[in-house]
Amino acid sequence: MAPSLRPLARLRPPGMLLGALLLLPLLGPVPGVWCFSELFFIKEPQDVTVTRKDPVVLDCQANGEVPIKVTWLKNGAKVSENKRIQVLSNGSLYISEVEGRRGEQPDEGFYQCLAMNKYGAILSQKAHLTLSTLSAFEVQPISIEVHEGGVARFACKISSNPPAVITWEFNRTTLPITMDRITALPTGVLQIYDVGQRDAGNYRCVAATVAHRRKSTEASLTVIPAKESKSFHTPTIIAGPQNITTSIHQTVVLECMATGNPKPIISWSRLDHKSIDVFNTRVLGNGNLMVSDVKLQHAGVYVCRATTPGTRNFTVAMATLTVLAPPSFVEWPESLTRPRAGTARFVCQAEGIPSPKMSWLKNGRKIHSNGRIKMYNSKLVINQIIPEDDAIYQCMAENSQGSILSRARLTVVMSEDRPSAPYNVHAETMSSSAILLAWERPLYNSDKVIAYSVHYMKAEGLNNEEYQVVIGNDTTHYIIDDLEPASNYTFYIVAYMPMGASQMSDHVIQNTLEDVPLRPPEISLTSRSPTDILISWLPIPAKYRRGQVVLYRLSFRLSTENSIQVLELPGTTHEHLLQGLKPDSVYLVRITAATRVGLGESSVWTSHRTPKATSMKAPKSPELHLEPLNCTTISVTWQQDAEDTAAVQGYKLFYKEEGQQENGPIFLDTSDLLYTLSGLDPRRKYHVRLLAYNNIEDGYQADQTVSTPGCVSVRDRMVPPPPPPHHLYAKANTSSSIFLHWRRPAFTTAQIINYTIRCNPVGLQNASLVLYLQTSETHMLVQGLEPNTRYEFAVRLHVDQLSSPWSPVVYHSTLPEAPAGPPVGVKVTLIEDDTALVSWKPPDGPETVVTRYTILYASRKAWIAGEWQVLHREGAITMALLENLVAGNVYIVKISASNEVGEGPFSNSVELAVLPKETSESNQRPKRLDSADAKVYSGYYHLDQKSMTGIAVGVGIALTCILICVLILIYRSKARKSSASKTAQNGAQQSSRTSASLASGNEVGKNLEGAVENEESLMPMIMPNSFIDAKGGTDLIINSYGPIIKSNSKKKWFFFQDSKKIKVEQPQRRFTQAVCFYQPGTTVLISDEDSPNSPGQTTSFPRPFGVAADTEHSANSEGSHETGDSGRFSHESNDEIHLSSVISTTPPAS
Repeated sequence: MAPSLRPLARLRPPGMLLGALLLLPLLGPVPGVWCFSELFFIKEPQDVTVTRKDPVVLDCQANGEVPIKVTWLKNGAKVSENKRIQVLSNGSLYISEVEGRRGEQPDEGFYQCLAMNKYGAILSQKAHLTLSTLSAFEVQPISIEVHEGGVARFACKISSNPPAVITWEFNRTTLPITMDRITALPTGVLQIYDVGQRDAGNYRCVAATVAHRRKSTEASLTVIPAKESKSFHTPTIIAGPQNITTSIHQTVVLECMATGNPKPIISWSRLDHKSIDVFNTRVLGNGNLMVSDVKLQHAGVYVCRATTPGTRNFTVAMATLTVLAPPSFVEWPESLTRPRAGTARFVCQAEGIPSPKMSWLKNGRKIHSNGRIKMYNSKLVINQIIPEDDAIYQCMAENSQGSILSRARLTVVMSEDRPSAPYNVHAETMSSSAILLAWERPLYNSDKVIAYSVHYMKAEGLNNEEYQVVIGNDTTHYIIDDLEPASNYTFYIVAYMPMGASQMSDHVIQNTLEDVPLRPPEISLTSRSPTDILISWLPIPAKYRRGQVVLYRLSFRLSTENSIQVLELPGTTHEHLLQGLKPDSVYLVRITAATRVGLGESSVWTSHRTPKATSMKAPKSPELHLEPLNCTTISVTWQQDAEDTAAVQGYKLFYKEEGQQENGPIFLDTSDLLYTLSGLDPRRKYHVRLLAYNNIEDGYQADQTVSTPGCVSVRDRMVPPPPPPHHLYAKANTSSSIFLHWRRPAFTTAQIINYTIRCNPVGLQNASLVLYLQTSETHMLVQGLEPNTRYEFAVRLHVDQLSSPWSPVVYHSTLPEAPAGPPVGVKVTLIEDDTALVSWKPPDGPETVVTRYTILYASRKAWIAGEWQVLHREGAITMALLENLVAGNVYIVKISASNEVGEGPFSNSVELAVLPKETSESNQRPKRLDSADAKVYSGYYHLDQKSMTGIAVGVGIALTCILICVLILIYRSKARKSSASKTAQNGAQQSSRTSASLASGNEVGKNLEGAVENEESLMPMIMPNSFIDAKGGTDLIINSYGPIIKSNSKKKWFFFQDSKKIKVEQPQRRFTQAVCFYQPGTTVLISDEDSPNSPGQTTSFPRPFGVAADTEHSANSEGSHETGDSGRFSHESNDEIHLSSVISTTPPAS
């Protein structure tokens, strides 16, 4: 088998510890852990068959970090080297002379090589070394007589290793098989059709291997002359196919030999009506089917049909072909990295025929389930990981066809700042079910301990369950009170800090006190004579004994008397003979067991009738045995005493439930030694008696009591159900899965069979859509759920055929899916000569949840260099400002949406042209973009007719509202009406002068200096943190030529901007005013601010495509007013607004 060169580890982040209590993060790389060399086999030993005294080499070559040590195992034991057996330098095993079975140390067996380096050890697959053998013939040819023209068949069968080649001799001369009428099958069958006198003679088979040769006895073929006329007879299959079990890739032959007159036609088919593989099958001889390179799909029932030509007369024979396959993996274990005190789960599944047996190895040694380490079917679970668990683990699948192994490594990460282990751990027995555990705080970092976990399990036996209790850091003692009486337990403590878990403390062992037995023994009563009763009983099971039984108390009395006689017997006694009793009398017997603590519960009175004194020829009592099959069925078996000389005509069976009337008799034959009592009640005691009888009288009876186990039944409602699981916890794992974890109920010592998980969406009305899942563990990953959907979960347990109520319901939602598409409708508008507004719409899809947008933008030169500017916006914001743009560049913008699950794809790139400053200032009037230029710079905000209509309606409504507000202000300020009117006239005159000056190229600040000083605004004051509504909330209209303002509007607009400010000399007073003028296709903004120039261009940095970080990357941000994460225009409240230079947007000249 070719080795699988799989990496030994895939590093993963650590998981959670103690449920939701504690998260142990990895604080940094640990030297020697994150990187390690693989260890794998280049060559593994293969099955080999050799002859005695021949040399043999079993290959084994491993690769990995040196040094690598290779040792060999034979049948699981280490192979000792000597002069005859040596391990070569490359790791192979060399045997100079193979010893046979008769040698002192036979070499036959299963061999494996074990390779080790500093990281662990791996074990190879098994190789079977066998000796070549050839046994005696199991079947030899038999002499036959055949009519001339008929068919003859000889058969040989022999066992050998390797399979022998069988040939045939005719009169001690090799028989030629080139003739069509003679066929020699590989299975050792010789077929001769159309037999004639030339075929008469002696036949024998010869079996040969590479080392042996054996000949069979001779058999003669006598040919009887044929009659002149041959009568018609139907087809007869004289040798049909036999059931065959073979290994994969072998060759098999299904024989079918038929006779009839006329000669029948032989055909083959499958019973399941599947077509026969024509590529791997062919007809051998006169109707034999040979299948070569057998595969699993060839398995099935094959039908041979012999049909008389031209008629419907036929006969059939069939046989089953079973194909065995070696194990093959369908799921491999994956390497894990886990912190100290974490949990590791390896999953491994294999298939094969027969089903392979799964086992686990740690560094080449078999793992036994116990305490922290559990094996559930094909899973390996390691709880409370310790540094010693750092190893290479192998999953081995094995069946009769071979074995395969797959490996994975567990890397244990240790935090340097973890606390030291708790010390001075001591335990004190409190009662038969409680032990007090106390300890001292760790010596190192004890003040940072946030919790302790107490671990305990039974100290005796294997496959014990380890239990864990988590307690706070405010105590150093704990009482564990759900223990079994008279049992030894092992305890240890682990301390937890935010940075990791401590090592385990020293283990302590303490036992609980004894208690009285929980249940009495079940007794059996028989009589050997009319005056005695033999009382026997079985030991109480350990879980009900609760200590060492020191005595048994027997109580008996006549059913007609009230006086009770009591006998006390040693605890080692399991039977007692009561003598001197009255014949033909009913006695009542009961038994009580006692430990050192005291007597337990007594059994019920069991009745038994002594035989009659005249019953000399009565059959002896049979040896009775009762065994519960399930909660409602008891198996009754018996055996008659072999020394009993009395004749037995049959048996009589009686039974009754405790406290009820007796049922019976049930008459049974002498040949019956088994009877099943069914229809019983669960958790009840039943008394069964059996006696033999003859035609004279009834024999001595045997009495015995037995208890049925519990199960769910209408008649079992008196038994309370177990409590439900508690602390059910749910956590979303992906958009389609949720991880559940719960705890088994407290004070439950019964063996839990499994759990049922109920899962359904909240508010589900269709009960058929409720999902029920089964598991034997206290956690499960529920998969196949809908994204972003709220589910409810409940768990119940099943124990001893009883089910608990459902646990309290827990609600949890699956994570949303990562956005499948990019944001749509991405548009970019240049609103200043170095500032652009980008807007977009959420990705398509009603279920898409977006928590953040990532905006990437860069100039073409930076884009080629892979340098992007990155902005982030919250999911509710669909616009952002791109500031500090450099004139004369074309910028590329793309946007992606993301949520907590992942990031979606980026949108298509949108280009934005930032025109040079000289182009704007060289012309008196900005030039208008034509349609061709608009197509070139597709990043400009393009508005269609519908958008213009919507904006116009919005602007109309806004103007109406403003007009109403102005009228209200005028009405309320009558005293200032004349002043306001004067101000309005001055403002109109000043506006005319300003417009004229702009047309002639005069300086703006000087023309407006006098007018603005006395002007009063009739507009409501704009808040400092106002923003531009891109949906038409203002009179700013944007079309394909740029931002414009209606010429007939007399409203004065205020634009707040910090960049490209100029200084105007105002010795007496600082003015805050902005004036906006409109010319078709042009927006002119005039502002001034007595402040330093805006900061320089934001420094770009390389930004690869991918998920952006959580912060906005922008250099030289001090002193600038960027939008941050708000996505809106933002300005500080103390900003002062001044007249600025003219800002124009002018298309390039065509």
